[in-house]
Amino acid sequence: MSLFFSGRETRGPFAEPEIPRPSATGATFASINLSRAESSLQSIAIWAAVNLQASVLSTLPIDVYEGTGKARHEVEKPKVMTDPAGDGHGVEDWLYQYLLSELLRGNAYGKVGDRDRLGHPTQVVLYHPDEVQGWRDPKDGMPRWRVCGKEVAAAEMWHRRAFPMPGRLLGLSPVAQHVLTIGLGLAAERFGVQWFQDGAHPSGMLTNDQPLDPKQARTAKERFMASLRGTREPVVLGQGWKYQALSVAANESQFLETQKYTAADCARIYGPGIPEVLGYETGGSMTYSTVEQRSLDLLRYTLNPWLVRTETMFNTLLPPGQYAKFNRAALLATDLLTRYRAHGIALQNRWEVPNEVRDLEDMTPVPWGDAPSTVEPPKVRIDD
Repeated sequence: MSLFFSGRETRGPFAEPEIPRPSATGATFASINLSRAESSLQSIAIWAAVNLQASVLSTLPIDVYEGTGKARHEVEKPKVMTDPAGDGHGVEDWLYQYLLSELLRGNAYGKVGDRDRLGHPTQVVLYHPDEVQGWRDPKDGMPRWRVCGKEVAAAEMWHRRAFPMPGRLLGLSPVAQHVLTIGLGLAAERFGVQWFQDGAHPSGMLTNDQPLDPKQARTAKERFMASLRGTREPVVLGQGWKYQALSVAANESQFLETQKYTAADCARIYGPGIPEVLGYETGGSMTYSTVEQRSLDLLRYTLNPWLVRTETMFNTLLPPGQYAKFNRAALLATDLLTRYRAHGIALQNRWEVPNEVRDLEDMTPVPWGDAPSTVEPPKVRIDD
């Protein structure tokens, strides 16, 4: 496989080691080029896993708060939380790009386009991760950056990393770390396509039980091939000729078993439970009794670390004292009866007021809905 990567840490004492390039005898079905981050998305498993996480996280409701405990209250979102890039596409579009960059390359880069009077960024325009190079200057240890071959001032550069390593400026790239697994899946898929497109095996065989000279054999073949080129005419070959069709099992021609297990491994790169949620067979006995339980497992084991990272990232863009918080409850969709029962318990125990419940159910508030229920919750007796 031909494997190339840019956007790596360079020129520093902790420079990322080059990934060795396997020897190649020429252009074959195994020549997989993953030099661009999006090249790995040719793998359906990688696309599905990355798109699942980026789509869910970028569309979850997120709010900005001040204070804690009783003093906690929601505040108006600043511009950097509504349209970070300032291009009119909104926070969902920007957040999807940010997550795609970190999930594929382990790093997100941007240019600070504007700041408020206190110096806080109000606009961050994201770079393609493969167009950025970063390293630490061996003289002073400070970060240095180059974008599209041109050096950029550190004050203009915005960088967030995932999968950090001690002593390294850049985070690890999942695609670079698992290049062989991803490349194997793409190579098996490409070989299956080329098997049929390029005629990797003959479709049939002509045999004759009588002695033949090369001229007779060539004439028989030409007559037979002519009948297959749309003439619809019967073929006449002479005495003793027999035709036998050759076929190959589908699972052998397209390496279906290899693709199946490689796809599960590719999905597993992005967290436990992802292969099962996407429907891949992993050989385990993991089952889901309800959609709610599946969503809870996805949130707990896979999405929550990214939610925390993203909240922390937004906190660095907000004024001191303000912080961002995703509404994780929006992910836990339940059936109508279960949801109403939960609302009933919350109202009865005075955890919520009617207007809070109505807001969650997309209903308009009522004049009496801002006060807690006047019905006393049932007393629970604990026997000694």
